[in-house]
Amino acid sequence: MFVLPSLWNLIISTFVFIIAAKYLHIFLDGKGLAKGMARGTLVFAVAYLLSWGSGEMVDWTQEKIGIAQPAAQNPDDLQQLLNIITSAVTPETLEQGSK
Repeated sequence: MFVLPSLWNLIISTFVFIIAAKYLHIFLDGKGLAKGMARGTLVFAVAYLLSWGSGEMVDWTQEKIGIAQPAAQNPDDLQQLLNIITSAVTPETLEQGSK
């Protein structure tokens, strides 16, 4: 089943991406690699992989210490939500909203 990433995963992987991209730019400047499309793509790819890996480590750590992650909603829950919304929107409420 599809599991949404945890909030810690999103926060930490975002910080890792920003820090990795900054240091990769500094490292490549020191090596004398000219700025351009290839360099930008390289920085993005490496920063993305480091970010993804850190997010996976966060999720793995949370799984090992027993913090449950919310699973995606199943279609029954979504159908029930849709029924509630459509029952709340009636012709009378639409007429009242347009006045």
